[in-house]
Amino acid sequence: MALSAVTSAVTTIGNLLTEEAIFLWGVEEQVDRLQTELKWMQRYLMDAETKQSKDEMIRLWVADIRELAYDAEDVVEEFALKIGPKNKGGLASCIKRSACCLKEGWVLHETRSKIEKIIERINDLVRRLQAYGVKELKDRGEESSSSTERRESRRPYPHIMDDNIVGLVDDTEGLVKVLTNESGCKVVTIWGMGGLGKTTLAKKIYHHPQVRDYFENFAFVYVSQPCQKINVWEDILSGFKTSNVKDRKKRDEELAEDRKKRDQELAEKLCKTLEDKKCLVILDDVWTSEAWDSLKPAFPVATGRDSNSKILLTSRNKGIVSDAEIRELKCLNDEESWELFQKIVFPQTGNIIDEKIIELGKNMVKHCAGLPLAIVVLGGILATKNYSLNEWQKISDNVKSYLKRGKNQGPEDVLALSYDDLPPYLRPCFLYLSHFPEDYTIDVDRLIQFWLAEGIVSSKQEKRDGGEIAEDVAESYLMELVERCMIQVRERDVATLKVKKIQMHDLMRDLCLSKAKQENFVFIVDRSNASSLSMIRKVRRVSVHESFFIQCIKSPNIRSLLFFNQCYPEEALEKCLPLEVLNYVKNHYDDCCNPLFWILQISAGSTVRLKFRVFWRYMFNNFKLLRVLNYDKARTSYGFWPGWELPSDIGNLIHLRFLSLKDVLFFRTMLPSSLGNLRCLQTLDLRVRNHKIHVPNVIWRMEQLRHLYLPLYCKSSIKLELGTLRKLLTLVNFNTKYCYLKDLINMTNLRELEIYGPFYIENFNEKELGENPPIIGSKYIHSLSIGRIGGSSSKIDPRHLGHLLSNCTSICNLSISAEISELPEYHYFPSHLAYIRLSSCEFKEMFCSAQGFPKLESLILAKLNNLEEWKVDEGAMPSLQRLEITRCPELKMLPEGLKFITTLKELKIESMPKAFKDRLEEEGGEDFYKVKHVPSIIF
Repeated sequence: MALSAVTSAVTTIGNLLTEEAIFLWGVEEQVDRLQTELKWMQRYLMDAETKQSKDEMIRLWVADIRELAYDAEDVVEEFALKIGPKNKGGLASCIKRSACCLKEGWVLHETRSKIEKIIERINDLVRRLQAYGVKELKDRGEESSSSTERRESRRPYPHIMDDNIVGLVDDTEGLVKVLTNESGCKVVTIWGMGGLGKTTLAKKIYHHPQVRDYFENFAFVYVSQPCQKINVWEDILSGFKTSNVKDRKKRDEELAEDRKKRDQELAEKLCKTLEDKKCLVILDDVWTSEAWDSLKPAFPVATGRDSNSKILLTSRNKGIVSDAEIRELKCLNDEESWELFQKIVFPQTGNIIDEKIIELGKNMVKHCAGLPLAIVVLGGILATKNYSLNEWQKISDNVKSYLKRGKNQGPEDVLALSYDDLPPYLRPCFLYLSHFPEDYTIDVDRLIQFWLAEGIVSSKQEKRDGGEIAEDVAESYLMELVERCMIQVRERDVATLKVKKIQMHDLMRDLCLSKAKQENFVFIVDRSNASSLSMIRKVRRVSVHESFFIQCIKSPNIRSLLFFNQCYPEEALEKCLPLEVLNYVKNHYDDCCNPLFWILQISAGSTVRLKFRVFWRYMFNNFKLLRVLNYDKARTSYGFWPGWELPSDIGNLIHLRFLSLKDVLFFRTMLPSSLGNLRCLQTLDLRVRNHKIHVPNVIWRMEQLRHLYLPLYCKSSIKLELGTLRKLLTLVNFNTKYCYLKDLINMTNLRELEIYGPFYIENFNEKELGENPPIIGSKYIHSLSIGRIGGSSSKIDPRHLGHLLSNCTSICNLSISAEISELPEYHYFPSHLAYIRLSSCEFKEMFCSAQGFPKLESLILAKLNNLEEWKVDEGAMPSLQRLEITRCPELKMLPEGLKFITTLKELKIESMPKAFKDRLEEEGGEDFYKVKHVPSIIF
């Protein structure tokens, strides 16, 4: 962890020395020397971080080094902050203003003194490390190169692709029988200790074909601690997909003023759904009988009412539900344990494994005491090693030593070994996961953006000329954690199979939280500790899981602030806002453009406005070294609502690398022009909840931007200029109505582009298509999405689309949801396309020629209301594996050419006319011969 902190400091200081040297006027020499000393220290940290797990003294010194690196970065950034914003008139003007501001050199003297003290501390710590036998190793850059080579040469890991179900076959069959038997018990509990596979078994049942055929509606909900019954009930209804607009409006009209009655009505709504339909609800990880008691009012079976719905719970406690059928999960026996271990460590490579390695493996597996999670994690450690007897012996010795010194002397100690076996560059990546709440589904792209903003993965590791970029390095780090079974894959990209969402097992999260606390990595705000935050002066990162008063944070050195809950205490809102305003905000969260919304907000008076203004200004004026500020989409009774407006004080956060306002609701829909001060931003997410928002034309100043998410709706009077954003990799919600199309040619590194709204190409040569200039300047773009906004027009000329696609030769993922009368000819489409989704288009026929789409693996046709005929030539789509057809009411039959596509593995038909489905029936269906070779046909 210290190595990451030092590397971040070296990078930050280096950037200031090279790109913003004027900010360091008067201390350049000292800062340059500081960077040199930090680079020297890096060489010792490589060895020190490896040894710290076995030596308490080295661990303490490494912790000192981490704090020292933070201090070094703070000193330099604070100095730059004091004179940076005043730098508006060139060097001479800057010197003049700085001399006045520094008050006869006092700040210069203080900064030089602080730097000298830090250098002295560096030298002292290096001397101690040398005396203690810590060696000077290669620098971070060399380490990064060698780690890249290791990643490229590492053998494949099939264990990360599939759920490893061992020892659960009988449990699966038994539970499926109980759940699909009408006379069977209505509530079933899967009980067992953490790490036995309760969630894995529940998911297996959730997706089981018999279960899917038997029930009408399904919901799989994680029950967090403490249990939030409203969230659980709403998640269940969301899973049933019954909470449509009409339902919400009706509920809004019927809601009573007091919260108790609102809860009752929501419970009654869910209860009625469970009575009327045959539903399966899975509640994962219910901890206490009190949690179950709070949830029972919404379940008919728990209140004595008749129902065909069933409830399946998983729990570590046996007596949660008194009248439930209990299925106890037990530890694996020796044979099952070894089978699971082999699946992970010994893939079918054809290699002959040394008998001594197998013997070592069996001995280590015994130490896991049959706990599947421990076996999987141990396998993940060994899967990263070569089949070397020496390496396996080292791991075996470590397992024994951990069990000897562990307090519990149980399989949990294997999890601790998994952390200490991590190479130094992976440890901060793993510790960063401690920010996220229990059972949280983590978006991988967002996680990687956090890592880059914090300097955990540096853009200095990029290979230019189209080679590996920092995001690629970060993704490889993530995959190493997946391969080590320290995180669980929850979702993959359909086209590329890249991991999109991950999650942590509770026991692994406990380990992560423990190590993060030991390293003083992050302070997590919850109900138990919010008040103690005011006593901590050196906190660097804060993750808000429960709302609190931000004035509790007294540390000016805070670097990241992540909100996973309402940023302002709900009880404080209730004291200063009229109840009708709160109810309206809650129930019309998606309808803030309604005039009543504005009438009610005026009635709130100035008190609450002042409170919100104090909240924002305290943050923006006291945490000026912030690098990450994130408001996650979080639900409370009144939605995510951080204030009246975003004040101009945000321009003080000139070191900010990451800013997300996604799904935030503002009353005043105008963003301040001071956003242009945030010149260091790498990620900017402006997808606010408001129907329309004014975005000032200042984004062009943020030349370091790599990921830009614009609002769906803008109400700016002038177009945004984006042509200076040459480092941009991701551009979402690009709209030719609000942005200049010509700016795309300058974004030569763009990888992902999402276009919404009408798409126009000005001065387009309709006769000579080849004479038109290219639209996109990037040859690396791999994902293109063209969509519509709500019910508004999103027309696109087929010739414009063809010209756009002809510029994007590397695209593998294409999604079109726009008003287009016909598709361009096949030769306009990139040959690398692996995934295509066509929805809400207007064409009546579609034709796939023999030469078309040679690498296409997935094709989705959805909501094509006018599509009447689809023709496929023999030889077309020779790699197609998955085909989905949804809501294409005029399509009479499948094309004849599908019978030639022998690679097709899955055909999914959803919401299609009965006549269409009847033609595909195995017995008597006229079109069944076209798809009889397909292993899986799902209706």
